[in-house]
Amino acid sequence: MAAGAALTPQPYVGQALARREDERVLRGAACFVDDIELDGMAHAAFVRSPHAFARVRAVHVPPELPTGVLAVVTPADLEGRVKRYPKAAMPGMEVSDDQHPILPEGEVRYVGQPVAGVVAESRALAEDFAEEVDVDYGPLEAVVDPRASDEAMVRWSHSGGDVDGAFATAAHVVSGHYGMARVACVPMEARGAVVRDDPESGVLTVWSSSQETHRPLAQLAHILDRPPETIRVVVPDVGGAFGTKGNPPSEVVVAAIAAIDLGRPVKWTEDRLENLQTTQQGRGMQADVEMALDADGRILGVRAKILADLGAYLWPSTPIPPHTAGMLMGGGYDVPAVAVEVTGARTNKVPTGPYRGAGRPEGNYFVERTVDDAARALGMDPIELRRRNIVRSFPYPSALGLTYDSGDYDRCLELALRAVEPEHRADERVVVGTGVALYVERSGGIFESADVTVERDGRVVVRSSTRPHGQGHDTAFAQIAADRLGVSIDDVELRFGDSDEAPPGIGTFGSRSLTMGGSAVAVAVDEVAGKARAIAERLGDGDRSLAEIASAADEPLHARSKFTSEITMSSGCHAAVVEIDRATGALRILRYAAVDDAGRIVNPLLVHGQVVGGIVQGIGQCLTEEVVYDDYGQLRSVSLLDYGLPTAAEIPPMRIEEVQSPSPLNPLGAKGAGEGGATGSLAALANAVADALGGRHLDPPFTSEKLWRALGEAGV
Repeated sequence: MAAGAALTPQPYVGQALARREDERVLRGAACFVDDIELDGMAHAAFVRSPHAFARVRAVHVPPELPTGVLAVVTPADLEGRVKRYPKAAMPGMEVSDDQHPILPEGEVRYVGQPVAGVVAESRALAEDFAEEVDVDYGPLEAVVDPRASDEAMVRWSHSGGDVDGAFATAAHVVSGHYGMARVACVPMEARGAVVRDDPESGVLTVWSSSQETHRPLAQLAHILDRPPETIRVVVPDVGGAFGTKGNPPSEVVVAAIAAIDLGRPVKWTEDRLENLQTTQQGRGMQADVEMALDADGRILGVRAKILADLGAYLWPSTPIPPHTAGMLMGGGYDVPAVAVEVTGARTNKVPTGPYRGAGRPEGNYFVERTVDDAARALGMDPIELRRRNIVRSFPYPSALGLTYDSGDYDRCLELALRAVEPEHRADERVVVGTGVALYVERSGGIFESADVTVERDGRVVVRSSTRPHGQGHDTAFAQIAADRLGVSIDDVELRFGDSDEAPPGIGTFGSRSLTMGGSAVAVAVDEVAGKARAIAERLGDGDRSLAEIASAADEPLHARSKFTSEITMSSGCHAAVVEIDRATGALRILRYAAVDDAGRIVNPLLVHGQVVGGIVQGIGQCLTEEVVYDDYGQLRSVSLLDYGLPTAAEIPPMRIEEVQSPSPLNPLGAKGAGEGGATGSLAALANAVADALGGRHLDPPFTSEKLWRALGEAGV
């Protein structure tokens, strides 16, 4: 390809290309953590607490280990060798000293908490011997209801505008209590790691099922109290995460200690029971919301008190979701005054953390349910109330300090209404209702990096600081590079996931990968393209290929970028029509429409998949998904027979459309797309259920029994 043509943008960005990484996965050529086999590798299993809250008086290990059992790591073995997880807080937030310990420091606080690790020649041997380790517990009374907890691990409040004045002058004040149950994240691949120590190089290598490389590395360096350069994190193929794989589990730290002490690699992978019992859970928030409106239905102010059930300890990411929920309490509306208080209560449950949306679905649910309730209280059409208050001028500074960079909320609303065909009716057999929900969500921010090299043969190698776990980075980032260099996408190779090779970054979470990581790729590629053009001009021959330019260069064609940006604000509108059977209370979603604005779209097919995936997770939470604990802190939803995931049978016909309002904050004009489906769906479906019930509020999940009873009480 000629140099001039090679440096002319090609039509890759905007194309709906299938994920090129899928072929390797479908052939069975992917390599997940549990596929890794190393010479001399041992296996770890864990002794776990049967109590939700108890003192750990002693851990008794049999004096002689049977053949094949190599070591037992107890809390005493870790004294002075490890630290708790690092303390993290959002701006202005008070955070307690309840960071998660690696193994118990005198007490256990949730069922399944690891108490000791057993390392053996096989996983079966390790699991068997774990039953021989005797732990002397002193049971204590568990706290399960966050409203009954007298220990706050997180406190945060924030306000903007004249909130008191807004409520003092309001013609109407509408209030409501809204709640969202805990859910399990259930990635297809559960957590796991392989750890190998090399005394000669002094490097501890951790192959981890993780969302990124550099954040786990930093946390491990803190916990193990060793220089970051002595740790290498390699993230192989990952079978989903949804927010749960941002922190290296404490089991991985125990495996690392064992690998160092034994001088041989150690593998740990959890089974589904362990995953449901001990992996961080999501949601688990409730809110008291007040909305002040004038006589014409203009929203003057919002006050909210959010109570988050944080569980037993704090992971570094635990404070993020309640903070994000609080920051979004103005929604997509021009609300001049907002005040929010967040309390994160300690309970004897698994700690919470990000789950797809990480506070966005919760905050949006609280706002959108309140808007619907306000419309009914004022005798207004909920759609008309939204139209009167929607944000229309950008950039828009929200009362709580977020800047909405771009958007077209009116168009999203109108397209969603047209696509869903609203319906409200009741007959002897069923009641039918329609729900609509606008949403805004923050994405991007901080920084990401990229490293781009054109090899002598013209192959373009792109190293990114982000790491995909199902999103399609390999395809989207290659589209960006190929487009800007004017080469075939087949000539672009992406490399992710090895901290020795990947440039520094924050990671893949919060719908930030394309906005930040993709923009970093674009900046680095543009610098390489500029160097190539300069070389072509010096050579005086515009017909040279990129490979010839690279070969003629005095030094490799290379650039490294660090892209920084403020957050972008994605938006959209989701709408649903639902039917409830009077005789059984069974809920059926008749139609669903989603209109999402993620800025300029690099790959519509990938965005479509992300939106549908998020909607399905929202549908699951609305229909069946709920983590259930009894009064003693024992988990009752302990298997996928008890924890109901949605199947294809529950998924309705969907209309998915896009609005593209390019962000001015990055060279791609992109905004996040990964969490809009989960953020918009919960509120839209809840509003549809409320509409079908004549305005009666219920919190999800909308089980048949709950709906059947509500129909009887509502009298619709």
